[in-house]
Amino acid sequence: MAEPFSIRRQPGFTTIALVCFVLLYLPIVVMVIYAFNEATSVSTWGGFSLKWFVAAWNNDQVVDATLRSFQIATIAAVLSTVCATMAALATTRTEAYPGLTFTYSAINQPLMVPEIVTGVALLIFFSRIKIVTGYDGLAYLIAAHTAFCVPFAYLPIRARLEGMDLTLERAAADLYATPWQAFRRVTLPLLWPGILAGLMLAFVTSLDDVVITEFVKSGGQDTLPTYMLGQLRRGVTPEVNALSTVFLLLSVVIVTIFFFISRKKD
Repeated sequence: MAEPFSIRRQPGFTTIALVCFVLLYLPIVVMVIYAFNEATSVSTWGGFSLKWFVAAWNNDQVVDATLRSFQIATIAAVLSTVCATMAALATTRTEAYPGLTFTYSAINQPLMVPEIVTGVALLIFFSRIKIVTGYDGLAYLIAAHTAFCVPFAYLPIRARLEGMDLTLERAAADLYATPWQAFRRVTLPLLWPGILAGLMLAFVTSLDDVVITEFVKSGGQDTLPTYMLGQLRRGVTPEVNALSTVFLLLSVVIVTIFFFISRKKD
């Protein structure tokens, strides 16, 4: 009997995988190492030091941009996850109807359209609103990030719903539970890992977004990624390496925490 196909047994698989991992992670490792560089130059090692982390911590612009990034990412992640949950329920807990595929495509449109196109469209749209209302606050950034993050939250939530057994939900309906009661007591507890995964993806996506933020933000509304981009235009410094290292660590911590929470819920 022929053995089932396995990509791992194909010639050169291990070598190709190792090369890919090296090309992907070696630059990150170099960046992290030079974040602890004593020297001002990023090409000369001057000894181990934490001074660039301290410099970033004492930089008021960095602190303001960081707090603004967390504020926008938190609100956008919550709003997009709520919208994605409702959209996932509407596209999975219903009979197939004409236009369902179009609806699915429309929800995932930000994933298919180049981000710069979305950024330009949002710039034009919000500029008209700014002229009419005179408002120039963070609501535009929050709305833009929310719209962009919806498909990132939608995909894991929809996947979770499609993998759930409908028996318990039908049993709740047979026991005269209202749709809201069935959702709150049956569907939501089973769906919670998918919601957490969607929230995580939406938060990280919003936190490190650059393109849409660059187009939509007004003066004095730099997030941490756009601030770092502005610094890179003046030249790479160890302080930028330190900020990137903190960003990397934060992302790893968030992913790890939500991974263990989701596994526990499973």
